[in-house]
Amino acid sequence: MAQLLLEILSEEIPARMQARAAEDLKRMVTEGLVKNGLEPKDPRAFVTPRRLTMTVHELPTAQPDVSEERRGPRVDAPEPAIQGFLKANGITLDQAEKRTTPKGDFYFAVIHKKGRATADVIRDVIEEVMAGFPWPKSMRWGAAGATRLGAAGATRWVRPIQSILCAFNKEVVPVRFAGVEAGDMTEGHRFLGPITFPVRGFTCYERGLREAFVLLDPEERSRVIASGAADLAAAEGLTVKPDGGLLAEVIGLVEWPVVLMGRIDDAFMDVPAEVLTTAMRTHQKYFSLLRADGSLAPRFIVVSNMVTKDDGRAIVAGNERVLRARLSDAKFFWDQDRRHTLESRLPTLGGRIFHARLGTMADKVERVRKLGVALTEFLPDTPSGLVERAALLCKADLSSGMVGEFPELQGIMGRYYARHDGEPEAVADAIAEHYSPLGPNDACPTRPVSVIVALADKIDTLVGFWAIDEKPTGSKDPFALRRAALGVIRLIIENGLRLNLLKVFRSAMMGLRVQNHAGVVAGMRTRAEAMGIVGTPPASFYEFPDLLDFFADRLKVHLREQGVRHDLVSAVFALGGEDDLVRLLARVEALGRFLGTDDGANLLVAYRRAANIVRIEEKKDGTSHGGAVDAGLLRQDEERTLLTALETVERDCTAAVTNERFDGAMGALARLRPPVDAFFDRVTVNCGEPELRSNRLRLLSRIGAAMGGIADFSRIEG
Repeated sequence: MAQLLLEILSEEIPARMQARAAEDLKRMVTEGLVKNGLEPKDPRAFVTPRRLTMTVHELPTAQPDVSEERRGPRVDAPEPAIQGFLKANGITLDQAEKRTTPKGDFYFAVIHKKGRATADVIRDVIEEVMAGFPWPKSMRWGAAGATRLGAAGATRWVRPIQSILCAFNKEVVPVRFAGVEAGDMTEGHRFLGPITFPVRGFTCYERGLREAFVLLDPEERSRVIASGAADLAAAEGLTVKPDGGLLAEVIGLVEWPVVLMGRIDDAFMDVPAEVLTTAMRTHQKYFSLLRADGSLAPRFIVVSNMVTKDDGRAIVAGNERVLRARLSDAKFFWDQDRRHTLESRLPTLGGRIFHARLGTMADKVERVRKLGVALTEFLPDTPSGLVERAALLCKADLSSGMVGEFPELQGIMGRYYARHDGEPEAVADAIAEHYSPLGPNDACPTRPVSVIVALADKIDTLVGFWAIDEKPTGSKDPFALRRAALGVIRLIIENGLRLNLLKVFRSAMMGLRVQNHAGVVAGMRTRAEAMGIVGTPPASFYEFPDLLDFFADRLKVHLREQGVRHDLVSAVFALGGEDDLVRLLARVEALGRFLGTDDGANLLVAYRRAANIVRIEEKKDGTSHGGAVDAGLLRQDEERTLLTALETVERDCTAAVTNERFDGAMGALARLRPPVDAFFDRVTVNCGEPELRSNRLRLLSRIGAAMGGIADFSRIEG
């Protein structure tokens, strides 16, 4: 067994692409080796800003030998057929084997293939992987690089390749790509250790890089940064503001992390903490530090890629100088923006396009305002005046200088400016929170005004794009409609809102109709034609049931992440007409508890047995057996008992569901188990008397109908 080591050294790889690139390299090389009959053990991939590395231990030095048998014509077949078979397989008649099979005597060719040397396989696999590597963006490099790299311009890579190291069994594998032929040399840190050194195995490779100021493992670089930052902060009585995303980015910017602390000038500390943090994080990649009370401290952590003789003092001074300029701009915007009220910025929204076919941001604000007021019906204690005011101002900060410089602060700056203008606190909070939740881990608003404005904003977006037929397709979702739907779901469920979504969709659509955008009118005309509607469409035309189906799919994903079975959601949604997510979720939870009992599990088995019998017999008879049961044809006690139980259960289930006592409905269903079991034990359905048989099939069909008032049990898996 031998070891494979691969390193692709290039110009700096964008940090956001590194982790995926390491995963892709490991996956693609592993798959290529397996495809060629080689089973790699413990494949590992590493990435730094300049290099992609992979190592595989315990590979055989050659592929296994294989034998392949190919059956030819019968031994008494015409001569041309026999000769064609021999020629196709490169053998003579003497080399062909005669064998007797159940179908007669045939010629067989046994082809022995000797395994190729693993080094040759590795070369082919790696060259194929590099040629088809799935970089999100890649580049070609031209004449300047071609002087040294030969045919580099004919191939693509994320950045120009400088060298390839490929060694197997301590020998160079002559991989060639982009005009570069692999060798056994690599180099260390660009500035601290540009020396080259020979490599034949992973152990000396990793040790040599460390001596040349390169930490190969991203996890080790992460630990060095995290512990170094924590130590520097603790020395000042501070803590590092947690930021996993920034840490993941920074480890992709340095090969030898050196953690340093800088100071923020006191003159900038009256600027909102979110502004300072965003400026440092987004533009400078600095970590923020917090005081014991959670407030922002006038310090920052910078991670350098250099070791200097002055212990980083010049680096810190340079970063403080750059940050000072950046924060001077932020302070200027902060001071200038507060000279104008949010309300005075509203006219500028008329010049901002929300979508070419859905109007301007001013149009959207008007729709959100009206829909927000309509939504107060579902939170009756919420002052509609505050909702209107918050909706009116929720997008006003988009024209501020600060949001123009830092778009990620939209809403947040709106809250600061609203407070400065003397707006009610509920209005200011709603402006900041109406974009939330932005994802599954984002905090969900709970304040009533914030909840309503957030719902109105997201539902208007969803209905608008449905109206112009711009729906997500496959993996493409350019307008983040899946995220918007998940946001609506979380707002409803986490706040326990009893919202009738179809009614809300209709209200949102009415707001679009009033504005009479050409794109919406055209979309509705196309939809009406597809549905065969002539004249004035009915109210249900504007409810978008396919949008409700979209919500069902997103709800399944959301609940599955919480451990709820998606088939239970499908079983309840399949009944149709359920647009109250809180009620739906209560029914799903009750159904899950019921199926977790012996009665529920056994009744599900009985339901499937009954449904299968009815389906098979209906197909055989070419007719439906779903009619009323004739009580006069019930011969056995088990039949009569089952019919009585079904009538009672149907009545009790209907009452329980109407009153939203879903556990009670499941309890009623559980009473069906004994009579159903007795029926199957003692009653012959397919008896010799046609009328009796048909009546018993209708009785079985009635079981499905009774249970169908709770959920579509045919959609339940397992």
